[in-house]
Amino acid sequence: MNHPRDVLLGSQAGGVFLPVCDHYSGVEARMRKSLLLQAEMTAEFGACVFDVTLDCEDGAPVGGESDHAQLVTALALEAQAGARVAVRVHPVDHPAFEADVATIVGRAGHRLVHIMVPKVESPADVQRAVQAVDDAGAPQLAVHVLIESPAAVHRAFDIAAHPRVQSMSFGLMDFVSAHGGAIPKEGMSARGQFEHPLVVRAKLEIASACHAHGKVPSHGVVTEFSDAQALQGAARRAARELGYTRMWSIHPAQIRPILMAFAPSVDEVAQAEEVVLAAQAADWAPVSLSGQLHDRASYRYFWQVLERAHRTGRAVPSGVRSLFEAPALR
Repeated sequence: MNHPRDVLLGSQAGGVFLPVCDHYSGVEARMRKSLLLQAEMTAEFGACVFDVTLDCEDGAPVGGESDHAQLVTALALEAQAGARVAVRVHPVDHPAFEADVATIVGRAGHRLVHIMVPKVESPADVQRAVQAVDDAGAPQLAVHVLIESPAAVHRAFDIAAHPRVQSMSFGLMDFVSAHGGAIPKEGMSARGQFEHPLVVRAKLEIASACHAHGKVPSHGVVTEFSDAQALQGAARRAARELGYTRMWSIHPAQIRPILMAFAPSVDEVAQAEEVVLAAQAADWAPVSLSGQLHDRASYRYFWQVLERAHRTGRAVPSGVRSLFEAPALR
């Protein structure tokens, strides 16, 4: 029997399926703890539910960029098999950018799942980063970009169109500060960032650009890391209202709330199983369930609910569990 991905997604079947949480750390002790926590939660959930991005931009002390790049390289190489490790390098116009890429990607590119490039302003910045990655010997390495200015938001669709871009993230703090005080500080808060029109517009542009080009929109940070309720509310709004399918974590306590916010409910998963099994039984022809007509459009939606459940560590119902045993879906 044909797999739902092949039947329902068509040309999108080879699309991007990333963990819904991207966890950032830049201090050695915290980077090591993050990698250990990733291994522990992978064993707990049976799937890797968050990426660990080792941070050079905010993690390296001024003047210590080279030493920090060496440390990040060593940690990436030491990570256990199957770990999902990435690195955020310095911006392309920073003096340390080329050395970051040459050192880390040149030695550990085969252990990385992506490279994050901050402060991207244009497709030309993306191409410069791609060229550096390729020159370092990792032409297969995906590139994630961080959009942090009004001008970059204006070019979001062109940036997302670059074939090596896999995901785009929104940099809230820099975006707000780039407005020279025109956006109040409340625009950086867990609640205010969903209320100020300029911030909301930027988020929507980035999410729309990603979906238009089959890329993953990743929501930025919530700095109130000790307020679990605020974080959960922000994550839920990012997922349910703004179309984001991934979010940054900057503290281990944020990871599980993000997973919960992006996960479908138990009822949604149960309904998705019912619809997908009925579709399979009908060889993907239209069916009627509980007085409602379903066809391939709704089949696609409910299959994506099941995929999201798998990526967030939810228990996949027994009736469809075998569909997630193929290596391509792990």
